[in-house]
Amino acid sequence: MLNPEPPHPPRDAKIDLAKARLLNDFFGRHPDEVFYGRQLEVLMERDFYHGITVRALGELVAEKKVCSKKVQLNESIEIGFHWSRRNRYWKRKAEAHRRLVLEYSDPNLGLGPHAELMHTVALAKARFLPVADTVRSYKGRVWEETRHDLDLVVERDGVAYGVEIKNTLSYIDKRELEVKLAMCAFLGLRPLFIVRMAPKSYVELVRLRGGFTLIIAWQLYPFGHQDLVARVRQALHLPVDCPRAIQEGTTGRLVRWHEAQRGAPPR
Repeated sequence: MLNPEPPHPPRDAKIDLAKARLLNDFFGRHPDEVFYGRQLEVLMERDFYHGITVRALGELVAEKKVCSKKVQLNESIEIGFHWSRRNRYWKRKAEAHRRLVLEYSDPNLGLGPHAELMHTVALAKARFLPVADTVRSYKGRVWEETRHDLDLVVERDGVAYGVEIKNTLSYIDKRELEVKLAMCAFLGLRPLFIVRMAPKSYVELVRLRGGFTLIIAWQLYPFGHQDLVARVRQALHLPVDCPRAIQEGTTGRLVRWHEAQRGAPPR
């Protein structure tokens, strides 16, 4: 006797809400505009997880309510553009957006290392003192299950935190999140994730492990790139900025949480 197929998970009703939002607020109100997938995920993230927006876009394309085409961003990466069926002249704008995405994706811009440096300085000012970086071991314990490492270990008031910093438009990969949480538990560290954005389910997962997620909301560019930031904001409406330093109010959220949790053992 054949085993029955496992039941499909129920379709998330938010997909239909996201489809309506995309059609009305983006492709409807801006019929001459061209959007790329990650851009729409970010612009919709206050109301919908990125995965919901991806599903909604895929269904709109399959239903032929929205046009779509993948183009080469560079030699190894494709980028998917979407536009209204009323937009007959999408190619020029898509190419302009492609060039801009390629510019801000340049690894020489150093968005990751820049954010790590800025947050390390901000943490130190808030008395979370860095004791190690690129960490796979702490106080005699060595993580060998995977080849991952933590960005930092910081200590304050006798509490040690394993810190992961993500300066990306996308969420941290779920598998990576789980590995970093496991690392913190193994090394006896409280997990601290500093990210541009994270879904509530990720924040709750970190909380259940005794940790904290500090959401920045903005992708941080090195100071001096105001022109690039202005062009990205104007053309793509993405949350990017290039401040001189992390505001005290941002790290203040971590300080208040730390003070409330101080003394509780890692879970």
